[in-house]
This record gives sequence, C-alpha cells and structure tokens, in this order.
Amino acid sequence: MITETELLALLADLESFRVERTVSTRDTAKFSEAVCAFANDMHGSRLPGFLLIGADDQTGLPCGLAVTDELLRNLSGLTADGNILPPPAITVSRCQLSSGLGDIAVVEVQPSDLPPVRYKGRAWIRRGPRRGIANDAEESILIERRTAAARTFDAQPCPGSTLSDLSLGLFTNAYRPLAIDAETIAENHRPVEHQLASLRFFDLARNYPTNAGLILFAFDPIKWFPNAYVQYVRFDGTDMSTDVMAEKRFQGDLISIVRDLNAFVGLITSTRPVRNSPLLESMVSDYPEVAVRELLMNAILHRSYEAPAPVRFYQYSDRIEIQNPGPLYGVARPENFPTQTSYRNPVLAEALKTLGAINRFGRGVERAKAVLARNGNPAPEFIFGDMYFGVTVRIRP
Repeated sequence: MITETELLALLADLESFRVERTVSTRDTAKFSEAVCAFANDMHGSRLPGFLLIGADDQTGLPCGLAVTDELLRNLSGLTADGNILPPPAITVSRCQLSSGLGDIAVVEVQPSDLPPVRYKGRAWIRRGPRRGIANDAEESILIERRTAAARTFDAQPCPGSTLSDLSLGLFTNAYRPLAIDAETIAENHRPVEHQLASLRFFDLARNYPTNAGLILFAFDPIKWFPNAYVQYVRFDGTDMSTDVMAEKRFQGDLISIVRDLNAFVGLITSTRPVRNSPLLESMVSDYPEVAVRELLMNAILHRSYEAPAPVRFYQYSDRIEIQNPGPLYGVARPENFPTQTSYRNPVLAEALKTLGAINRFGRGVERAKAVLARNGNPAPEFIFGDMYFGVTVRIRP
C-alpha cells in the first residue's frame, strides 16, 4: 500500500504520466479510461500508475473528501464488469492525510502483460500527463511489447499454423463488432492480421495465429488441440456402470461450442410439477439452467488445453458432474476458492466476456451457488484434484 509520503509526492507532481487526479467520485467512464491508460503503459516504464480520487487535477491539492466504503467497492469493481479488457491488476485503498485535509482514494494499476487494454472497445493511453485514444502506430507499439511478454498458453503463437487456418469471416462478422467500437472499426484500414493481433489472436513477429486465435476461429481446432471439446454423457443410474442413455460431443470453434452448449443446457434442465396445496402446483427445475450454464462456462474458461482430456459433462439420475482438465491455477487455492481467481487463459476469458458467455469476472461460481440455493438444490460440491477441477450438482429433492 502506498505511504502518505509517496502519496504527497504524487499529488505534487503535476506533470507525471503515472498520475491522474480527480475530485469526482461518480465518473465511472473517466475512472475506467484512466485505468485502461495506466495498464497500457505507453511509456514502457513497467511501473504502476495511480488514479487519485479526492485531489484537484490542476493544483494537486486535496479537496476534503471523505472516502466511503461504497466508493472503494465501486472502484474495486472497475475491472469486473468486462468493460476493461483484458482486466489489469489493480489495488484500491483509502489514505487518510495526517494534515486533516481529507482522504484520498487510491487506485494503483499495474502495467498489463497483454496490451492493448481497451475500455469499451477503445485503447486509451497516456501521452505525458494527459490521456487519449491510441492511434494505429501507438497500438502497434503496444502489440509488439505484448508479444515479447506473453506468458500464458492462450497468448502464445502456435508454430506451424497460418492465417489461412482461421475463419476470418467468423472473426470480422461475429466477434470484432462485439470487441471494438463501431467508430474504431470504421476508421481501421489495417490488414486483418493486424486487427487480430490487436486482440491477441495473432503474433505479428512470428506470423502465426496465437493459441487463443485458433481455439476461437480455426476451421478445425481439433487439428491443433485434440482434446478441445466437451464430452456429454447421460447415464441411466447413479454410476458409470449403468446404461448410457445419450452421448454427445461439442467441438469446433469455441464460439460454436458456447452457442451449442447454451441451447443444450436448456433442453436437459427439465422441469416437473410440485404440489403446493390441494388446488395449486408449480413447475420446478431439477437443476436451474443458469447454474449449470455458469458452471460449464467456468470449466471451459479454466480448463488446460495442454492436458490430454476434454471437459467432461456427465448426467446421472441423481446429479450432474462437470470436470475440467487442469487444477486450480495461480493464486487460487481450495481455502480461498471461489473468492480468489487466477486466469489460466486470460485471452479466452476476455473473449468469453465479449461474447456474453460470462457476465462478470470471478462471479460465475458464486452466482451458480446462489441460484441453486434459491431453487432448493443442495450446495454444489467442489473437487480439487491434482490434475483436474470438478463440481457435483445434486438434483433438487
């Protein structure tokens, strides 16, 4: 956490590219643009940027603000709603000035390893002490910087693949309009590989699509990732020794998989009548559709594409089991799950948010738990394996 001495130095430095000050407490768009600009780190300093709320931008003087818990919660949620993609790492704190001049809310933003970061489809940067929208040349610099820093599997280039392996129509017609604002698209005359690269789907330095690009847009993703599918099996009883009633494989580009699974979940989450009184009955679901969908999207989002197994979606007479290859990732542990989340596939996480498959980052499991409780289902049971992660949802009594 920043010290008061460090904060006073930032308040006094009116020309710093690492600081933005404001007296506003409700301008979410302004806050988000600032976070986006700091995350893009156009100057290449690899140092955090600071949004200081409660200080005048022209003088740097505190305005006597009393920082509330509500303001801190709102600031902490800036990267959760999916308007800033990919979400950068931020920390939010309250600093009480010993001079008695009030509080400062401090949002510390770490430089992103996956620039360009966009707010509502636009890449904001800082040019000296002011921010603006990145032009083509500035975006190219950010892309090159990200290519060198890419660490996660989905952001890495896939050797041997080419642009011709991708369905460019799927990208330009189905995905790009959701990811980039219409004005930027209209002004964009760059080659399609540059457009893909700006969204982390192509590596310009090596001239390969990234793994995420192939998973999302390849004509045949299985060629590159043999286990990139979801296996559904419905059993007639409570274990795998019983007869198989139905079996289905969901494969292809991830956009199609998500679309087909959404439709399929609606078919298998059946309803049945429950009598409330001698004259009144209501329809209830064995499994709420929303909960099953959220847990499936969580499995797809956090799966390891390097592991030799698909996502398993098994339905028994008394429960549903969903299992994805790959254990909890990063700082996520059984003891802090699901409040602490790390993304094994941050580029794909961004894509699923853009496509509307997830609503908010890090909230899917909590939402599923709440929906199950309202429907009368037992709480979901989570399995933390060394090589996989699983969840069991039991039928509503």
